[in-house]
Amino acid sequence: MIEIPTLVTERLRLCALGERHFEAYAAMLADASSTRFVGDGQPLDRMNAWRSMAMLLGHWALRGCGMWAVELRDSGEFVGRVGLHFPEGWPDLELGWMLVPAHRRKGYATEAARASLDFAFGTLHASRAISLIRAENSASERVARRLGGRQATTIDFLGHATLVYSYHPDR
Repeated sequence: MIEIPTLVTERLRLCALGERHFEAYAAMLADASSTRFVGDGQPLDRMNAWRSMAMLLGHWALRGCGMWAVELRDSGEFVGRVGLHFPEGWPDLELGWMLVPAHRRKGYATEAARASLDFAFGTLHASRAISLIRAENSASERVARRLGGRQATTIDFLGHATLVYSYHPDR
């Protein structure tokens, strides 16, 4: 077993994705508004949601970081996934987030992403992290800017115009 740290913020708990999260995780990935700006933009069926969760968990073993399940501290309700990854073919360590529709626009993405950046810079000693944001994803751009991210460039990534927001330890 790999050790995935738990991070706690004012309202949230970031913990290892687990089977207890799967139903809510699969429902999030089956929702077109959740997957619109990720990968090929298509919702995932249960089998591919399981594969996604397994990939994110495996990333911790391979790279020493990954995505966390985000839960409400008070109730344990699943809010989404937030964290770090750097899979093969990625330009740099990426900070990413995806929330279930009912938990959007409450500041949870920013709160959880800020804790993830603190982990990246304080624990991993990363010199930089990026967010890859599709050009039409204005909501994620707002989160990146609230986190102190600056648009560094625009690239063609996986066939889409993608903004690269960068973060540094002195944000």
